[in-house]
Parts: sequence; C-alpha cells; structure tokens
Amino acid sequence: MRSLSPRHLLTVSVLALGLGLGAPFAQQLVEPSEAEVSPETSQQAQDAADANQPLGAEAAAAAESQVMPGSFADLAEQVSPAVVNITTTSVVSQPTGGPGGPRFPEGSPFSDLFRDFGLPGPEGMPQQRGPQRSNALGSGFVISSDGYIVTNNHVIEGADQIEIEFYSGQRLPATVVGTDPSTDIALLKVESDEAIPFVGFGDSDTARVGDWVLALGNPLGQGFSASTGIVSARNRELSGSYDDYLQTDAAINRGNSGGPLFNLRGEVIGVNTAILSPNGGSIGIGFSMASNVVSQVVDQLKEFGETRRGWLGVMIQDVSDEMAEAMGMEGTRGAMITDVPEGPARDAGLQAGDVITSFDGTEVSDTRSLVRRVAEAPAGETVDVVVMRDGAPETLQVTLGLREEATARTRPGETPAPEDQAETEMLGLSLAPLTPETAAELGLSPDAQGLVVTGLDPEGPAADKGLAAGDVITEAAQQPVTSVADLRARVDEMREAGRRSILVLVRREGAPRFVALALDPQE
Repeated sequence: MRSLSPRHLLTVSVLALGLGLGAPFAQQLVEPSEAEVSPETSQQAQDAADANQPLGAEAAAAAESQVMPGSFADLAEQVSPAVVNITTTSVVSQPTGGPGGPRFPEGSPFSDLFRDFGLPGPEGMPQQRGPQRSNALGSGFVISSDGYIVTNNHVIEGADQIEIEFYSGQRLPATVVGTDPSTDIALLKVESDEAIPFVGFGDSDTARVGDWVLALGNPLGQGFSASTGIVSARNRELSGSYDDYLQTDAAINRGNSGGPLFNLRGEVIGVNTAILSPNGGSIGIGFSMASNVVSQVVDQLKEFGETRRGWLGVMIQDVSDEMAEAMGMEGTRGAMITDVPEGPARDAGLQAGDVITSFDGTEVSDTRSLVRRVAEAPAGETVDVVVMRDGAPETLQVTLGLREEATARTRPGETPAPEDQAETEMLGLSLAPLTPETAAELGLSPDAQGLVVTGLDPEGPAADKGLAAGDVITEAAQQPVTSVADLRARVDEMREAGRRSILVLVRREGAPRFVALALDPQE
C-alpha cells in the first residue's frame, strides 16, 4: 500500500525483518487468527466455488432492503474466504560494513551476536554479510474459482517467491500472470485440486460519495482484518496517467495493499492501494483503484499477459479560459492538440491547434478524460474523433495504434539560449526570426521556422505564463508565423475581432504547448 504523505506516497506493504532470519520469521507474523467463519458459511463458500458463483449473493439481496447496515458481520463472513494474505521473498544485497558501519570494542558482549548475524562488528572482525533474504507482506483477493488472484504490483515486484495464504490457513505458491505498473495492478495464479471461493467486481461508476464500504486485508502483518467507512470522494488522481481512485475513510494501513474494497452487495469496487498520511499510519484518507479500471486491466493481463491500450498519437493540454476566449470557444471543455507526431492521429488528418471535444461518441471534458478513454479503447479499432477547427466542429476517423508498441520520441537535450541580437518587442517579448544557426543551438532542425524569444520582462504577463528566453513561437492564432510581420498581422486580426488575447504555440526543447497572451490595446 502506498501512502501519500506531505512528503511522499507510501505503499502499504509490510517489510518483515529479514536480517538472516529468513521466511519462517516472516510467516510467524501472519499466522491467521482463529477462524471466525462458521462451518456452514465455509461450506456455502465452497458450494459457490464449485458452482462457479461469486460470494456475496446473500449480501446483495440484503443490501436491496436496507440503507444503513445494523452490522457488517454477515457481509464480512460471506466474502472473507476469497481474501488472501500474500508473502513474497526476494534476495537483496547488503552492505559489507565498511568504515562507516557501527563498531564495538573488542570483547564487547555484542560481538558474538553481531558475528552470528553477519553484521559489522569490532575493527578487524571478518565481514560476512552478503545477499540476504527479505520478506514482504500484502493482501489480495480471488476473482475466479480456478485460482486467479488480484493484488498490487508493488506487493510482488521483484519477488523470487510468492506464497498465498487463504483464510482457512491453506498456503499455495503463486506465479505472476502479468503486471501493470501504470495502475499498480498484478494478476497471480495458484493451482488447486478444488474450486476456490471467489468474489466478483462491481460497477465503481455507480459508487456514490457517502456509500458504505468494507475493506479487508492483512494490515501490519497481523492477519485477517476488517474495517469500514464510506466513499469519501471519487475520481481522485494521484500520480499516474490512468488513475481513477475512490477515496475512503475506512482504516487502511501498511499490509492492506492489494486488498479489496467491498460495497454492501459484496462486490469489489476498489483495490486498496495508497494512504495519505504524515506519519505512515491511517488518518482516514485512503485510496482504492476503481474496479472499472482494474477489471479491464485484469482481462488484458489474463488474455495477453500484458496490457494493450489504445494509442491516438497526439500531445495535448487542457483548454484554459484565456485560450477558449482567444479561439472564440464557449467554455473550456476538450483537449487541445499541441503536436501530432508520426502516428494514427497524423494519418487521420488531426492537426496541432485542434481541440478534441468527443472521442468515440463520448464527450471529452479535459485531457485526463481523453487519456483514459483512449487507453480503454482496443488497439486497431477505428473511432470517430470530433475536433473544433477554425471555430467549427469536424469529425475524423482514426484507427488507433497500440500504446505499448509506440516508440517514445527523443527530445533534444538542454541547450543554451541564443545570444542577444537585433530584435523587436511585441506582447512583452523581445523576438527575432529563427535562423538556421539559432535553430542548431536550440536543437531544432535547420529548416525550423518561427520567432525565438530573446528576452522578456521577468515581471510581465509573458513571464507569468512561463515563457523564457530560448522559447520559439511557431504559430499565432493557429496560423504559422515565420516573421515579426506575420505575428503583428495575427495580433491585428485578433484585435479587430474584439479578442483580449491571442493563442500562440510555443516550443521549448522541441516540446510544444499553447499559451494565451494578453493583447495590450495601446500597443
């Protein structure tokens, strides 16, 4: 489990102290408490597995007839047979105890103890520390009767061995089917002669703020544990392109990583992944990756052993109020294209300056919604993309590529800004035409065209927008500019149209972005 502290995001996997103590010590930490599932419920769980039915049917029926549960005991008892503890073992290198290691006087009572464990001892003591076995703990849940198990990628990352402990106490080795670091999801598989009780995914999009939820897992290596709370917020974004987290105040701690978050129907609507905490402990702000994201990832991992996301092939940015005004748009919905490298979008005719407002029949509100929607679309599928171009909508058909196969573009490295030269001041900027020599200094192609920023007022509006010397303006009002005269003409057109700002395309180290610069009526 990760934890978002004011300093960093903490994962909530528990590390066992593995200084030569090995797996047995780690396993002592996770011995299950005495079973609280009745024999009748255990038999019902096995009967459901044999019939290939997910657990929680009774909970779903009960949820239809109540608003606030009198107790979560029945729900916890029904679904717990599908929740598992995960122990991973890996070999990690250890320092050999150089001059900076702790030292003890010769004859110290600690000498023998440290020698036995291979730790640095008194000066001259042989250093015996080498690779050590390290154990980590986490949680997971079974999603099919034939032994597929979902957990967090960070729980099993780098593991040499993975062991699954079921609620009954049975232990089975697991293999990795596939992982997706982008969503921190991993799919495991165990082999069993008997059908295994499992749970199913619910629709996380129907979860409402205030809904009751139940979190199950293995916090702090203490074994099976349940905590309850509500959905505190939806659609939280932490650090990834495909993030869609449910926030909950159900107590989540280290070791809960990969455990399920249930609704009252006994359906998994989230995978517990991260906590926000100043001290590493639960303060009632936990995050679970939404089940609608997880289920799609799991389906791809099961079928291909990897994710296969759609790829549109554009660079995009959100539309600000000033940008919308400069383009004559009503509202700031959509995602503006800043660059179209070689790929599906270019082949379909999309252009820099287009604003994508709809993708495959779904409205695009911002860049985040577009990224997620494209990733969910199958590679090779042809979709309709609606863009705003020159103030009017236009529909283009794009055949999506495969994100995982897309070759990352190489960006030019840092280069020095050009020396001051004869220049013209406009829009609070000192500008000069881009020459082949200047283009070479900036890491651009010799035939690149535009206006290079040679200086600006550090307290002016252009600086507030993040412009700096060395930036290159290649478009204004969505038209190419190669000279100061071109830019001045575009500015005059915007003023005549009653606009208060002009949209310019700025490239820095090859990376493009649109910026709306205010027009000075006195200029």
